[in-house]
Amino acid sequence: MKKDLSNKTLGIIHTAVFTSQIVQKYMDEIIPEVNVMHLGDDTMQRDNLIAGVGVIPKVNYFKFVTYARFLEEAGVDLIMLACSTFNRAVDYARPMINTAILQIDRPMMDLAVEKGKRIGLLATLPTTVPSSERLLSQAAEDAKKEIEIKTVLSSEAFKALRAGDPEKHNEILLDEIDKLSREVDVIVMAQVSMSVLEPLLTNTHVPVYNSGRTGFAKAREILESLIKE
Repeated sequence: MKKDLSNKTLGIIHTAVFTSQIVQKYMDEIIPEVNVMHLGDDTMQRDNLIAGVGVIPKVNYFKFVTYARFLEEAGVDLIMLACSTFNRAVDYARPMINTAILQIDRPMMDLAVEKGKRIGLLATLPTTVPSSERLLSQAAEDAKKEIEIKTVLSSEAFKALRAGDPEKHNEILLDEIDKLSREVDVIVMAQVSMSVLEPLLTNTHVPVYNSGRTGFAKAREILESLIKE
């Protein structure tokens, strides 16, 4: 039985403001009674992209910790990072922040590791690939399981989404999912922006997980654990 979370607050840090619109569906469905505070800074994603694959500007880690501190001072019960590219920021912030912090992709990675050995990682941003592969490997290490990662990068899909053509974005990714599903046991979609595909994935060859659903399901679990009986 679900607990009432109407007195709980979730703070979400976005590195691209538009993702706040994408996750609204999952907030409405999974944590409708929770108070939500958004902090968005488009310069973080811009600077991650400019820095190149595998490089995260130090200032972005500083910004994340600063924003997390702002949310902590505002009294939130849980902080979520809704960015995949520098998911390591959560590890750096935890020693400095007393409030619980959740990286939106980690629950998805944990579920994928639980369900299969051959895991497909589908990404649309090149800068996301190394960080998502690292997080997936970390989930496997923590679970003491060996996995094989098959990564597919579809940059054209992200370009279509940013250009205001979600239909093309979805078409490209559905084709990639169909091909990848013939080589793996389970697929994870590396960015929360890809969660928009969920209604279209009703008949896939293998399970396809998105961080929107798994991330907010985990957020609810954490928030409910904070309620004393």
